[in-house]
Amino acid sequence: MTGPLSHIQILDLSRVLAGPWASQNLADLGANVIKIERPIDGDDTRKWGPPYLKDRDGNDTSETAYNMAANRNKRSVTIDLSTVEGALLVRKLALKSDILIENFRVGGAAKFGLGYDELAAENPGLIYCSITGFGQNGPYKDRGGYDFIIQAMGGLMSITGEPGDQGGGPQKVGLAVSDLFTGMYASVALLAAVTHRERTGEGQYIDLALLDCTAAILSMMATNYFISGKSPVRMGNAHPNVAPYGLYDTVDGHLVIAVGNDPQFSRLCDVLGLSKLASDSRFTNNAMRLANRVAMGEMLCSKIKQWHTPDLQAALNGASVPCGAVNSIGEVFDDPQIKHRGIKTTLQHPLSETVSVAGNPIRLSKTPVSYRLPPPLLGEHTDEVLSDELGLDPVDIAHLRSEHVI
Repeated sequence: MTGPLSHIQILDLSRVLAGPWASQNLADLGANVIKIERPIDGDDTRKWGPPYLKDRDGNDTSETAYNMAANRNKRSVTIDLSTVEGALLVRKLALKSDILIENFRVGGAAKFGLGYDELAAENPGLIYCSITGFGQNGPYKDRGGYDFIIQAMGGLMSITGEPGDQGGGPQKVGLAVSDLFTGMYASVALLAAVTHRERTGEGQYIDLALLDCTAAILSMMATNYFISGKSPVRMGNAHPNVAPYGLYDTVDGHLVIAVGNDPQFSRLCDVLGLSKLASDSRFTNNAMRLANRVAMGEMLCSKIKQWHTPDLQAALNGASVPCGAVNSIGEVFDDPQIKHRGIKTTLQHPLSETVSVAGNPIRLSKTPVSYRLPPPLLGEHTDEVLSDELGLDPVDIAHLRSEHVI
């Protein structure tokens, strides 16, 4: 096994997205990830289809796109934690691991003898990461929380969508950003804990909450509120702090134009044949453009809607004015820049000749990410892991299977 984390073993007891996203990030960097799943059912997302992967004959398999998005480079082991034997097997794996990730409700892992304090007493170097909706303490700690709920409670939906007078109401972001950002924060926290352990030998406990992470990524919106005392509101595609910065209609579609400084605004005006606008006292700096954004928008829109999208994009790129077309997902992966960067990654798969996933965007010059395993079938590596990691022989494994432990 190669990669900067090839010396790290992760026991992943998490399911759905935030935890699996974190462990996949580290797996891409070389970590040996063992994913523990329930027999028969597995991770919840194994049921979150369609779409399903097609087999070699073009028929649906049971492998969902959602599950495959967050579980490459892992080995799947099925163990029933509700059995004494199953909990003991997972405990033994935890005592041999560097990192454990779980997303049970508060206190859930401890019921199986897999709480941090109990494991750390025997494996003091263990780095233990708990991911929950609301954290290990506080008035909401016992609640469950899916991404949609957290986007609502965490303020994202209050700033996403068209303004109130234009209908539509609060909107969630188009993918599970609270889960994904929590997974990214977990990756950072785990790497920090690994660094600390390599210096001191000490493991530690990590408490991550989806709500905390969502509130944290409010970033400048939170600061806008702290400084002004006013809660930001939905503005559609407009920017609360910068103008012009939005989505504009063209003859044949749309174009996003983002002007971040005065020289860019001047060049935009030149391209549109509105050179005098840049010296108009209403628009000479960003603060003035914000104050007069409606009048400015009317003049810009009247010119932009006369252009075809490809022509305007080419003209603005030539003038170093940031802009971009609105791509469908299909268009994203057909984009020459995305193709050049190799974001689409194709892996061999036992049920279909190949499966394509969105790859890891990290580009390390000395220790690049690697794709060693496709997203696993449920329990695909149970026998291998129990044999290699715990020394069980085929008779032992057959007995556990006959008792429905694995």
